[in-house]
Amino acid sequence: MPESTTLAPPVAPPAIREGGEGLVRLTEAAGSKARTLFAREKQGDFLRIAITGGGCNGLSYKLKFAPEPKRGDILVRSSGVAVLVDARTALYLKGTVLDYSTQLIAGGFKFTNPNAKASCSCGESFSV
Repeated sequence: MPESTTLAPPVAPPAIREGGEGLVRLTEAAGSKARTLFAREKQGDFLRIAITGGGCNGLSYKLKFAPEPKRGDILVRSSGVAVLVDARTALYLKGTVLDYSTQLIAGGFKFTNPNAKASCSCGESFSV
């Protein structure tokens, strides 16, 4: 009789939730720039937005590429970009708009966060 082989159970994909643009929305300019950076950098298919402690106002925005979601992430599709947000960040991010400016002074990605009570002039940190 042939020996029975047991296969390891398939690895389940990370448990992620779908979110909407009520959590975070990218303007067309931000989406276009992000898609350009994805193609150039080739470091993942997701844009991760995170909020960490630090910066001149206590909390700081972080953007990075991610190859895959992590367990508990919230996936938001906005302006042609798959955005990942962890549950802790989502508490501070709700209603935020991410824009991109090509201005020579103060250009780059800009966050407009309705939850921020104060933010620094560079727009990279805030407090609630």
